[in-house]
Amino acid sequence: MLKVAMLSKWHVHAGGYANMIKNSGKAEIVAVWDEVAERGEAWAKELGAEFYADLDALLARDDIQAVICDAPTTAHHDVIIKAAKAGKHVFTEKALCPTVKECLEVKEAIEEAGVTFVISFPQRGRPATQFAKKLIEDGMLGQIVSVRMRDAHAGQFLNWLPDYWYDKNQAAGGAMMDLGCHPMYLLAYFLGKPKRITGLYTAPFGKPVDENAVAIAEFANGAIGVAETSLISRNSPQTLEIYGTEGSFICHDHDVMFSSVKLENKDMQKPENLPAEKPAPVLQFLDCVAEGKPAPEELNIDAAIGLTELLELSYIGDENNTIVVVD
Repeated sequence: MLKVAMLSKWHVHAGGYANMIKNSGKAEIVAVWDEVAERGEAWAKELGAEFYADLDALLARDDIQAVICDAPTTAHHDVIIKAAKAGKHVFTEKALCPTVKECLEVKEAIEEAGVTFVISFPQRGRPATQFAKKLIEDGMLGQIVSVRMRDAHAGQFLNWLPDYWYDKNQAAGGAMMDLGCHPMYLLAYFLGKPKRITGLYTAPFGKPVDENAVAIAEFANGAIGVAETSLISRNSPQTLEIYGTEGSFICHDHDVMFSSVKLENKDMQKPENLPAEKPAPVLQFLDCVAEGKPAPEELNIDAAIGLTELLELSYIGDENNTIVVVD
C-alpha cells in the first residue's frame, strides 16, 4: 500500500482529500507537515500519523512515496520543488502557482525527478463536462464561438472560509484565484490557449482581495470565453454555456440541454445518457503512482500551467485596466 504524507491543512479541501485517501484502501497517510505547528499536530493526531515541523525531515523518509500539497498557494512553488527533488510523487490543490514563471520552475523539477504530478481539476471529470467536450470534438456544435461558466457562492457571508483566505500573501488572490479556478480551467479545456485576456475584479464589501470577479478572453478563431465567480452571491446555480455555429450546450447545476443541426431533432433536448463521472483527481493520482502510469492529460503539469496563465494575465489586466495580449 502506498504511503502518503499530507503537506499542510491550509486549504479548505485538505480534510476531504485525507478522507478520500483513507477510504480508498489504496494508500495510508503516515505523516503530516504543516507551516502552522499547532494545526498540523492536531491533524496528525486525528489521522493517526506522525507530525513533522520540519518539511525536509519528512521528505527524507524513504518509505513515503507521495505527498498531497494543500499549503498556501504562494508556498506551492517551494514545497512542491522540495518534494520532487526528494523523489516524491506530487498531488496539489489548484492553482499550482500564482505565476507562469514559478510553474515552469516546478515543471522543470518534476521532469528532472521523473515523478508523477497531478493537479485537482475535478470539474473536468464531471459527466456534463465530458459530454460537452465530446460534442465539441465530434463537431456537433460546429465552430465554437462562445463559452461561459459561472461558479459562485456566498461563502464570505456564510463564513465558510477562514480569515486567511483573504490574505493575498497566502492565497495570491481572491474569488478568481479560488473558486474561479474552475471556470478558468474549463475555458482552457474547451478553447485552448488565450490570445488576449482581461479581468474585472471588485471587493464591494472591503476584503483586500477580489470578492466578485469576471474574466474575459479571446481564444483561437475569435472564440470568446467568460469566467464568472463570486464569494458573495447567494443561490447562484453553477452554469456552463457553450455556443457554436451548429449547436449549443447549456448546463445549470446538473440539468443538461443541448442542440445540434446535425441531429434529426434540432431543438434543445436532454441527452439520453451522460458519461460516468471520473474518479476524484486525488484517486486518479493514487492509481497513477501505484500503476506507474503518466498523469491524465487533463490533470497534468501543462494543464496546471494553462490555468495559471489565465489567472495571472487576467489579474494583470484588472490591475492595469487593460487587455493583455498573450505572447
